[in-house]
Amino acid sequence: MSFFRLYPKKIILLSLAMLILLGAGWAGLTGYKALAAANHSDKGHQTDLANITIDKVYVDKSERVLKLMSQGAVIKTYAIALGDNPVGHKQQEGDERTPTGDYTLDYKNEHSIAYRSIHISYPNATDSARARNKGVNPGSDIMIHGQMNGFGHLAWLNQQRDWTNGCIAVTNDEMDEIMALVAIGTPIEIVE
Repeated sequence: MSFFRLYPKKIILLSLAMLILLGAGWAGLTGYKALAAANHSDKGHQTDLANITIDKVYVDKSERVLKLMSQGAVIKTYAIALGDNPVGHKQQEGDERTPTGDYTLDYKNEHSIAYRSIHISYPNATDSARARNKGVNPGSDIMIHGQMNGFGHLAWLNQQRDWTNGCIAVTNDEMDEIMALVAIGTPIEIVE
């Protein structure tokens, strides 16, 4: 007797599960690619970007967007992923929250555990004092970064959920663009 005759329900269920997984993967991939295509500029606009100075980075945690700004105008918008516990201001190390407030992008890291990163100047004096009053470590190493090293090909999946430890994640291609456009010393405003 063949396996297929002994277990016909299992074969059907397994086949359906495979089709559903393949369909979900394809839908996620095509949806992500459509978002990426809509967000990327044509070559003519890319030339214009080289002549624009980004003077502010604006992050809206509830909308899951990062915006590059110049003289009050939005130049580029990126979909982002945050920490697993994104609501509210970062209180302490390990809370998996992204801080809210005004900070500075103070250095770039080409040798990060994620694909390239720009450091956010958290904690500031107020954050440190608040944590000290609570008797906790405020945390540090909050970055804008690409995907975890070796996992850039999974950005289409990773960027559909919050997965960082409090950092702001974009795709690797987007991180390349942000690194090229944003200078050290640029202010960043993060809002709820």
